[in-house]
Amino acid sequence: MKSRVDWKDGLLFQGELEGFIVPMDADEQFGGQGKGMKPKGLLLTALAGCTAMDVMSMLRKMRTEPESFSVEADAELSGTHPKVFTHIRLIYRVKGALITEEKVRHAVDLSQNQYCSVTAMLRPAVPISWDIVIE
Repeated sequence: MKSRVDWKDGLLFQGELEGFIVPMDADEQFGGQGKGMKPKGLLLTALAGCTAMDVMSMLRKMRTEPESFSVEADAELSGTHPKVFTHIRLIYRVKGALITEEKVRHAVDLSQNQYCSVTAMLRPAVPISWDIVIE
């Protein structure tokens, strides 16, 4: 896997991975223009996306495809530099007629403890907790 970022203007960069483009920028208070995602935010989004794909795949294998499904990721940051994540909380929101908490919990457990490579990379550095909301 290879990724690349190219400088565009100020602190605006264009990230590329496998032909997909993502603008990255800093907040205006730090010299950016607010024209793209922040790198730490991309990392948090990658975690949510990784585990969401795992859970959806497993729910489908259980013949329990939801009507709607989302994963929210919320991170606390340290107060000093480098400002790193000190805790990440994931909220899995699932809605559907065939959805049971038992099936969702099993899928999330498998994702968080066996399959999600982003979780595996982050877990040694930051605690990750999670909750399930059945709607």
